[in-house]
Amino acid sequence: MTVPADQTELRDIVRERYAAAATSDRCCRSDADTCCASAVITEEQKAFFGKSHYYDQDRASLPESAVVASLGCGNPIAIADLYAGETVLDLGSGGGIDVLLAGRRVGPTGLVYGLEMTDEMLDLARQNQAEAGVTNVQWLRGHIENIPLPAESVDVIISNCVINLSGDKPRVLRESARVLKPGGRFAVSDVVADSNMDDATRSDMQAYTGCIAGALTRDEFTDALQAAGLTDITITETHRVHSAAASAIIRATKPGDTSDTGAIARGPQQETAAACCSTSAQATCCEPSAKGECCDSEIHAAGACGCSASG
Repeated sequence: MTVPADQTELRDIVRERYAAAATSDRCCRSDADTCCASAVITEEQKAFFGKSHYYDQDRASLPESAVVASLGCGNPIAIADLYAGETVLDLGSGGGIDVLLAGRRVGPTGLVYGLEMTDEMLDLARQNQAEAGVTNVQWLRGHIENIPLPAESVDVIISNCVINLSGDKPRVLRESARVLKPGGRFAVSDVVADSNMDDATRSDMQAYTGCIAGALTRDEFTDALQAAGLTDITITETHRVHSAAASAIIRATKPGDTSDTGAIARGPQQETAAACCSTSAQATCCEPSAKGECCDSEIHAAGACGCSASG
């Protein structure tokens, strides 16, 4: 099947595939990894997407259904530098793994929104929230091209391999800039396409729902972020997910004086942590499968360096 030109039809196909992932996860607990992932990605892609990007201790702290429903290409919690009291928005929150982990990072004085268009994923996320006992999160049904939040209402935007699925990515980034507070941070994991990705891949609907065909190139992503009014843009490739595409950490900032926006103050220990172990080092210090051995998210969250000497 080829990628349709009609954006409504494209969105409906994406929603259907991810609804299948959510429901197959619940129905196939005996082989949940296979059932959930097979709805949207190929056997080959399973080596590059999913739960392996998360630290062992984080996976162990959440319901299994939240972990196996993760189909992302990275770990936005490891790169976003979240602090107590912040308000966070997860674009395309799926089964809720990043929302629940972010909720624990920002603590009882913080708030995390999970924005998702698929009812089945929202149902799964609410079940996972109840099981995890995380209370400082809210689930929003809607589209990432039209974020249902007021302007300048969030400190940080995260996302895990979802923006590439949108049929209007520049609008997603404009909306992200709108809802960020001045000084707010955009820190997402997503797929970035090589400039020479072939037309056959670009037109393949399975490659689209598998987060490959719809990906922006590095230059296109940079241009769209700049057009949205964001600055301090960095795009750091972490690992290849396709012969013509890579997972990347994408960061940007909304210009503005944070001193007038109620920004969260960072203590000396947190500043030291940022200096000794940057978020890029935290995310790329080793292969995803070895994160449990070379990085310690609990230490990082406490304000100390989160990468080991080997990183």
